[in-house]
Amino acid sequence: MALYSAAAAVLDGLERGDGGIKALVYSSGFPHVRQLYALVAETLRYAPVLDAVLAGAALLQAEKKLSPHLAKVLVYDLLFGKGLKCGGRWKALARRHRARLQAELARLKVQRGVSRNEDLLAPTEAARAAAAPLPRYVRVNTLKTCVEDVIDFFKRQGYSYLGKAASVEELSSLSGKKFLLDLHLPELLVFPAQTDFHSNQLYTSGHIILQDKASCLPAFLLSPAPGSHVIDACAAPGNKTSHVAAILKNKGQIFAFDLDTKRLATMNTMLMRAGVTSFELAQQDFLTVNPRDSKYSKVTYILLDPSCSGSGMVTRLPTEEAAPSAERLRALAAFQRKILSHALSFPALQRLAYSTCSLHQEENEDVVHAVLQEQGSTFRLVNALPLWPCRGLATFPGSECCLRASPAETLTQGFFVALLERGGEEAAVPSPLPAAAERSLQQQSGVHPEPACKKRRKKQRVK
Repeated sequence: MALYSAAAAVLDGLERGDGGIKALVYSSGFPHVRQLYALVAETLRYAPVLDAVLAGAALLQAEKKLSPHLAKVLVYDLLFGKGLKCGGRWKALARRHRARLQAELARLKVQRGVSRNEDLLAPTEAARAAAAPLPRYVRVNTLKTCVEDVIDFFKRQGYSYLGKAASVEELSSLSGKKFLLDLHLPELLVFPAQTDFHSNQLYTSGHIILQDKASCLPAFLLSPAPGSHVIDACAAPGNKTSHVAAILKNKGQIFAFDLDTKRLATMNTMLMRAGVTSFELAQQDFLTVNPRDSKYSKVTYILLDPSCSGSGMVTRLPTEEAAPSAERLRALAAFQRKILSHALSFPALQRLAYSTCSLHQEENEDVVHAVLQEQGSTFRLVNALPLWPCRGLATFPGSECCLRASPAETLTQGFFVALLERGGEEAAVPSPLPAAAERSLQQQSGVHPEPACKKRRKKQRVK
């Protein structure tokens, strides 16, 4: 059963935008990574077919306790793999519905005029072939090292450093063993697509984090001042949490919440490897957290990346996944409005970053607009990264303050970020941006301060 649970957790992480397949598989803690990777990859290949079979057989309606991702990996192995390998109640459940699932698969083949299972994959494989690969983004973990030392390390490994990128287009032209410093995020290095660092010393020691550029935006824009108390409301598997800790310089406190025990265990391992110290993990639904609890009386920053459709992850999930039903979108948006309103009710809160890996207006601009209307003048949108090329959809006044990301325009996964700050008479003295964010904004304005690494030469070099 551990194999299927681990595979379902990886699929969940992919949908949430927590990382790529390899990163999530290697950080899962599952001992047989090749077996897990193969199951996840094949389940993704067959995902549109599995969705159709599951819908036709009404399996999720019949088995309320079965999650969609767990259902997919079980049904994949039952119908397309080598047969179910696990015991227990989930194996019995899947076998109980085998006849109905096989009948639905046969009906799908007749409907599409094919005789082999592989023939059902043709549209998805063509769509994937047409998708351009994204660069490999590497975030330098400043809790353990600095950008200058990491660049020196890669140069000693035979990589050629080309300096800071001047445009998004420059990132797409990388090849071989060449790499750049990102043009927007000052602690993000960019390598050619498919560059693999999972066995690299810097990755295994926690000196670098493999994280898509768009996923780095929420913590970077939140910019909590060192010493602050921060909540990461939907935290696992922890890439954004470790980014917040780096910005805090491990000074302050992070409260991280997630419901999944195994994801929290993986997150704890990841945070320890990254050198994060001031954090507290809780297996708890963030919606049940009392904002008036004295424990959170000093929380001034919240990172909120709630469950979403995952439709922005178009290069990691089949393209058919980008079109959830209207009913599912309404349910997700209702949940997102509820959790955003809850987050804004923390009395000391000054700044909040709301993000999704969704392309849908219903989960992004519509959620932010609805909650801001509820709040009146208490919170306002911040015009985040003015030179970022992809802005929020013009659905309400000020929506251009939000950020969007996409493979075509920003060479990242699809993403949405809105930065909210307390306004009006309740606003406290604005907290300063951390050095990284301040440098980025200065550079976008044409000011080029001394590189941070040169100011931190006392940090231990990577050998």
